[in-house]
This record gives sequence, structure tokens and C-alpha cells, in this order.
Amino acid sequence: MLTLVLGGARSGKSRIAQSICESGSKVTCIATARLDDDEMRARISRHRRARPRSWITIEEPLAIADAVAAHASSMDFILLDCLTLWLSNFCSERRDSSADSLEAAVQEEISRLAAASAASHIVAVSNEVGGGIVPESKVGRVFRDLHGLMNQYVAGQADFVYQMVAGIPLQIKPPIANSTRRRSHSKPRVFSS
Repeated sequence: MLTLVLGGARSGKSRIAQSICESGSKVTCIATARLDDDEMRARISRHRRARPRSWITIEEPLAIADAVAAHASSMDFILLDCLTLWLSNFCSERRDSSADSLEAAVQEEISRLAAASAASHIVAVSNEVGGGIVPESKVGRVFRDLHGLMNQYVAGQADFVYQMVAGIPLQIKPPIANSTRRRSHSKPRVFSS
């Protein structure tokens, strides 16, 4: 099973993802952050303290599909926190690659990640970065676009998707409405004539 938890900065993504995983007795957290500066060290330390001590933590900034596959069969849950930092690391390692080749490589990694979800419940955390202003630099625009596509790939493979808004998880996949009523396939009417 694959669950995706999306949201902005400080929206409660990691907290909710951790709470999903707490129902399992065997949990591995794959942390993708790199210890680049004091602020990041403090963030990583805060996340470590928030997780139960019984959880295994693996720090893997790049090979996330391999890390998940290596641990999936022996774990109830794998918490992948977070895809945004992974994508940043991934793009930094391939800074001379074209946008198309980056997209293909990201799609391949996400497909491998989703395949591993057959053996364990993977809970992936990702930011929503596309709702702000258009980045000034080409690198920023490529990252923003690739990040949006990555989230679409993961959401397309996921069994459940949650969007965090002000600390509140909103279930967006499967739509809650599907369980209580039939969907209308007609185009919604926006303006009355």
C-alpha cells in the first residue's frame, strides 16, 4: 500500500505521516535530508525526537527506491520523509541533465518505489511547492515543474492521498464522496443561461 501526504511548510505533514505509521510494530523511516547547515541539523534533530525510539532510521538522500525495497518485506510501515528533499538532492546530482531526462529518471524512481509498496505500507511525505509565485530562475522553474509532476506520479500510484491544510488532513484519494454516492461524469455547469 502507498499513502502520500502533501502540504506546505509546517503544515503538519510529518506529524500525520508518523501517526499513520504508529499502528505498526515494525517501522523504518527513510530520511532524505542532507546535513548541510545548522538550521537543517536542527530540523533533522527535531524530526528524530518526534519519532518513537523503536523505529529504525535510515538516512538516504538519493537511492530511495533501493532503500525502500531493501526493507519493505520486513517492515509493517516505511515512512519516506521527504520526497521534496530527495528531488532537490536528485536534481543537484544531475544538474547538467535536461528537464526531459530528469523527468524520465524521476518517473522511473517513483515506479520502483511504488512497486515496493506491494510488500509494505509506504507513507511518503512531499511538499506542495507549485502554489506560489513563478520562480525567477530557470533552475527554480524546472524544479517547481518537476516537483509537481513527481507529486502527480506518486498520487497516481498511491492508494491514499492526504492534503494538509493548517494542520488538518484532508483525504483527497480516494474521494470520500465515492463511498457514499455515485460520481456524476457530466461536466459541471458553471454559469446558468
